[in-house]
Amino acid sequence: MPGPATEQMLAAAEERMGISLHGDLRTWLLQNNLDLPEEDVDDEVACCGFDGFPDEGSFFLGIRAMERLYANRSMPGGFDPADQPDNPFWRNEWIPFLSDQDGWMGKFIDVRDGRVGRWFVGEVTVTGEYESMAQYFDSLAETLTRIADGSSPVCRFTEGRLVWS
Repeated sequence: MPGPATEQMLAAAEERMGISLHGDLRTWLLQNNLDLPEEDVDDEVACCGFDGFPDEGSFFLGIRAMERLYANRSMPGGFDPADQPDNPFWRNEWIPFLSDQDGWMGKFIDVRDGRVGRWFVGEVTVTGEYESMAQYFDSLAETLTRIADGSSPVCRFTEGRLVWS
C-alpha cells in the first residue's frame, strides 16, 4: 500500500510541473517509487532510477528524476520548437518515465490520452508507440519471456542478470 509520503511527493511534483499526471502513471509511481534516498542523489546526473531495465542504458524514473527531466524539456509556449505545434520535438503534456542517464532519449506518457511515445534528441519524436502504459509493460513481459526461453537474439539471462550482446 502506498504511503502518504509518496502521495505528497506526487502532489508536490504535479504542482511544481503545473500539470496533472495521467492515472496510469500515477498508479505506477504509487506502486513503484524509484527515487533514490536524498543522500544518494547526484546533481551532475540528469536522470536516476532503476538502472539497466528494460535495457542496459535506461532508467525507470523516480518522481524527483521525472520532475527534473520534465523541467528540462518543458517550454513556456507548450511545445518545442515553437514554430512546429503540429510536429514538435516535445510537448508539455508529455511526462517522461524512462530515460537514459543524460536525458537524451527515453519514453513518455501523454497526459491527454495515456499513450506512450519515445524521444531521442536530434530525431523525430514518436507519439503513440503504445496505446497505454499497460500495453508497454505487456510488451516488456513478452520480451522477458523470449529472453527466459532463450529465443532473444540480443539478450540472454546469465547468472541472474540480463546481458545484452
